[in-house]
Amino acid sequence: MKKVFAIALVLFATQMLNAQKMVALFNGKNLSGWTVHGTEKWYVEKGELVCESGPDKKYGYLSTDKKYKNFELNLKFKQEADGNSGVFIRSSIEGVKISGWQVEVAPLNKHTGGIYESYGRGWLIKPKPEDEKHLKVGKWNTMKIRVQNDRITSWLNGHEMVDFSDAKIGAANGFIALQIHDGGGIKVKWKDIILKDLDQ
Repeated sequence: MKKVFAIALVLFATQMLNAQKMVALFNGKNLSGWTVHGTEKWYVEKGELVCESGPDKKYGYLSTDKKYKNFELNLKFKQEADGNSGVFIRSSIEGVKISGWQVEVAPLNKHTGGIYESYGRGWLIKPKPEDEKHLKVGKWNTMKIRVQNDRITSWLNGHEMVDFSDAKIGAANGFIALQIHDGGGIKVKWKDIILKDLDQ
């Protein structure tokens, strides 16, 4: 009996430790903990975070107030209208000119889950053509992004999309950001944005 209790206590302690590392980046109520960059639209509706093109049809970003270097990020997104967006990691910004790496969120066969370096080397890695099919058009999708040292791995709906290592990424630090691409006509919804800090 004592052995069973001891095992249960260890499991409980492990669960509590893991829970302490988990952070909800979006509270489902407002944009607390985030900063808007640009004139495009960011708002909360029915517990969901919505990004939508504004009249200027320019790039827009919503960045975390905190910096995160090594982490595992889980979130859900749903593309409405054009879904050209993305999740930036280890980034910085001046105006709406962002420096960092984007895990792509885009329409079908436009490389969702791939990694793009803005104002730099461009596409670093794209998913294999046969993996593009894992995107659920017009439905909720789950994305997981793991960033540790110089390595980024992305999953879409449980399927690994890319696994990439790069010294430049490894040396960087910065915020996480969501993007609205320029051109207008874009609307993407987000929810359940949960981060596990791997540095704690």
